Amino acid sequence: VQLQASGGGAMQAGGSLRLSCAASFSSYAMGWFRQAPGKEREFVVAVNWSGTYYADSVKGRFTISRDNAKNTVYLQMNSLKPEDTAVYYCAAAKYSGVLTATRSYDYWGQGTLVTVSS
Repeated sequence: VQLQASGGGAMQAGGSLRLSCAASFSSYAMGWFRQAPGKEREFVVAVNWSGTYYADSVKGRFTISRDNAKNTVYLQMNSLKPEDTAVYYCAAAKYSGVLTATRSYDYWGQGTLVTVSS
């Protein structure tokens, strides 16, 4: 069981980055969370067989997509803001649950750092 996240980096505000997360298995749902220094891990976005779900803070700026054949999800992040700076973690859920909650996910990637400067 493996989740491999990639694509983080440094960007100026207003720029774009794309994160990828490849899983070695198929799952019910995949999602992205982020954790800024000194803060709790928070939900960003998730996708399951029914649709996509976004945190209000990223709605309209971030887009998640899923390639089921590759068991890979992509997070396109546009109009980045300094407050988007965090370590981003991808996660996979085997079963249905509250997709905004970390407890619903069974597997986690290693995290990739996104830094947005003003």
